[in-house]
Amino acid sequence: MQQFRGFQRIAAGLAMAACLWLGACAKDDPEQAVRQQVEAMQAAIDVRDAGDVEDLLAEDFVGNEGMDRRAIRQLAAAVFLRHKNVSAKLGPVSVELRGNTDAIARFSVLATGGSGGLLPESGQLYQVETGWRLVDGRWKLLNARWTPNL
Repeated sequence: MQQFRGFQRIAAGLAMAACLWLGACAKDDPEQAVRQQVEAMQAAIDVRDAGDVEDLLAEDFVGNEGMDRRAIRQLAAAVFLRHKNVSAKLGPVSVELRGNTDAIARFSVLATGGSGGLLPESGQLYQVETGWRLVDGRWKLLNARWTPNL
């Protein structure tokens, strides 16, 4: 019986070590972390939260036509007020790491908005290129460029 308890302790210790190791690997994978931030941006848009959108932006964020953090928050708030339903559907995300603290993510996004009916009233497909920077252990959106796809 003592041998069985010893085996249980060893197995439990190995399982715990494996979980910690896998958790550490997930945290250290910058490509996956950037993908998660892109998905967090999509989620913030889907729940119509301009504050969450702004929280993902670096302090020195720059978007199309020189838009800064404040302008992006105002744009998001205006879109959320105009449309009862807003959605952003991402295409495949490709991440290119540039050293340990910078990355570029490219993807397409289908942005739709409507008043709550069966079909969206408006929609546009965009090609998006985003620059990300690791700031205090968290990836922040540094810049974004989006162009409509006809």
